[in-house]
Amino acid sequence: MMETSSILAEDKAVGTAPPPPPNEKGYDAGAAMESGNRERVVEAFRHRADNLISKADELEQKVNEIVQFYTSKKQPNNSKGSSVMKDKEKSLGINDSTNIVNNSGSNGSARRQVDGSRKEVVCSKRMQELMRQFGTMLKQITRHKWAGPFLNPVEVEALGLHDYYDVIKKPMDFSTIKNQMEAKDGSGYKNVREIYADVRLIFTNAMTYNDERSDVHVMAKTLLEKFEEKWLQLLPKVIEEEKKQKEEEARALANMQIAQQAAFAKMARETNNELDELNLHLEELRESVIQRCRKMSADEKRKLGVGLSSLSPEDLNKALEIIAQHNPSFQATAEEVDLDMDAQSESTLWRLKFFVKSALELQAKNSASKADDNSKRKKEICDALAKTAKKRNKKLSS
Repeated sequence: MMETSSILAEDKAVGTAPPPPPNEKGYDAGAAMESGNRERVVEAFRHRADNLISKADELEQKVNEIVQFYTSKKQPNNSKGSSVMKDKEKSLGINDSTNIVNNSGSNGSARRQVDGSRKEVVCSKRMQELMRQFGTMLKQITRHKWAGPFLNPVEVEALGLHDYYDVIKKPMDFSTIKNQMEAKDGSGYKNVREIYADVRLIFTNAMTYNDERSDVHVMAKTLLEKFEEKWLQLLPKVIEEEKKQKEEEARALANMQIAQQAAFAKMARETNNELDELNLHLEELRESVIQRCRKMSADEKRKLGVGLSSLSPEDLNKALEIIAQHNPSFQATAEEVDLDMDAQSESTLWRLKFFVKSALELQAKNSASKADDNSKRKKEICDALAKTAKKRNKKLSS
């Protein structure tokens, strides 16, 4: 794209047919028409170049996403790498229904897709059946003659338990558990272990707050033992279901990764094709601009030869390749090259001019930067020597 900008900067090189002579009033209508035509031509080339630059920016973003994805796949599976992978997955969108990469990154993500799969697995029919069995077990516990104090939240203020919330950080009761189990908004329990933990919390809270010789403590301890007995009967089924869940989740994750890799592979192929097409349009634009260039003067050819001799070996090889592109008989790899400027086509000459101009500008910029660095280094050395001499003189005088 830099070459296109350089080409468009050479407005004076764009020419058209010779203008007609001035009219009787001395007004050069042909010159005015020529100037207007040249401006329109240049503006048209600028418009085409802007479109190509915009397309190049889009492709650059796609390439960055692709590189980012494949770079993250090579990272080791450690905590830091996993964290980086999570961050990257958030920025890489995947459509849940079609597994097509969402380039905007605004809708859906790989991580959200995994979470959705996990939620679907957790709320499987098998788990729902286990939760139903757990509910039956809870009914048996809540119907016990000693379950009364635990059915509803503790009436802290009515009982004057001013230090209750200082001792008990998470109050729990059976009515709260029931409401959580029946929740329809997705905020309910996802598996039986969550319910089991809250049921135990009811009894351990009561045992923690009340003295072990109190009635409430004894009732809570007795019901907890009965609850644990029933839980042990259900636990083998819970363990089996959790194992199946992990297997299904692993399969869901593997399927997501396969879909993700396929999406990025497709994106990479399409981007490569688009890059080839962009290069083709850019080459056509260069050729169109060069075909409108005027003939290069003898003085310009001489200056071009001087510029070629000032190039670095690497840039000189690139310049010779430009000549060889339109001159198959030219030996760009020969040890000695005899270049006849007059034998070159106008297209080749202007290509060389644009390339040499850009290369020499970059070369001069790098030289200036090195000169600044050297100057700065010399100043630092001089300052250090002066500082050392000052210390030495101070010691001698003392």
